Amino acid sequence: MLEFFQQIINGLTLGSIYALIAIGYTMVYGIIGMINFAHGEIYMISAYIGLLTITALTVQFGVEAVPLILLLTLTISILVTSAYGWAIERVAYRPLRGSPRLIPLISAIGMSIFLQNYVQIGQGARDLSMQPLISGGWRFGPAEGFQVYLSYMQVLIAVVTVVFMTALTLFIARSRLGRACRACSQDLTMTNLLGIDTNRVISLTFLLGAALAAVAGVLVSLYIGKINPFIGFEAGIKAFTAAVLGGIGSIPGAMLGGIILGLSESFASAYLRTEYKDVVAFSLLVLVLLFRPTGLLGKPEIEKV
Repeated sequence: MLEFFQQIINGLTLGSIYALIAIGYTMVYGIIGMINFAHGEIYMISAYIGLLTITALTVQFGVEAVPLILLLTLTISILVTSAYGWAIERVAYRPLRGSPRLIPLISAIGMSIFLQNYVQIGQGARDLSMQPLISGGWRFGPAEGFQVYLSYMQVLIAVVTVVFMTALTLFIARSRLGRACRACSQDLTMTNLLGIDTNRVISLTFLLGAALAAVAGVLVSLYIGKINPFIGFEAGIKAFTAAVLGGIGSIPGAMLGGIILGLSESFASAYLRTEYKDVVAFSLLVLVLLFRPTGLLGKPEIEKV
């Protein structure tokens, strides 16, 4: 039973990372109906920014200033990564806005390959690692036997994820730009006719998605402490799977899909074998799509005539 609770903790931690990345996919799809396959590389770049910034600030301020280091790292990573998200929208999507869907899709894949090689040339293909900035945690259970371990870093990931997702939900629900995003997701053409600058809204969507990916990248830098230029591909595929599982185009669906995917991988690694975690995750996706093609919280598209 204690091992079961341990896997829930591990799964929620992993699922929180997937959910933060998946929201970027689902927001872009919800507004322009396209998949931003360069989003995984945005997450990878943010992980590099987080690791390098944490290393530099630790040398400057020392390990005693952990709250200040975390705040500055998140701020720098969000600003830089959001700029990358804005640039991707301007370069890979906006010039192709009226083209058939396949053309922007190929452009996004090309941008993904470009960013991966861009980082590989600048930082090398080797793994980069750092010493843990936050260590320690709590142990629950008998002294002699299996104990549930909840690390400070896992608590930090949960708290930061809840804070940023709550802020995003409130922004979408109550702000003027959030209402514009919801209007664009309903009917982009009519929203444009009503005087809303849809180009601005789409750019904002890329910025928000990149900002959440930046948070995920910083958390991964702190939690795992080891990155390379190829982590964006795997994380991007998993996050895309989470978005489809929960219902692509639905922000709550992306959150739910990320948590389910993280839990399924955690339990598969514990009770089967580590090699089967991807098999279980994608088998779950296939089953959901067989019986509910729109995902768990997705809504069927209505053809406008």
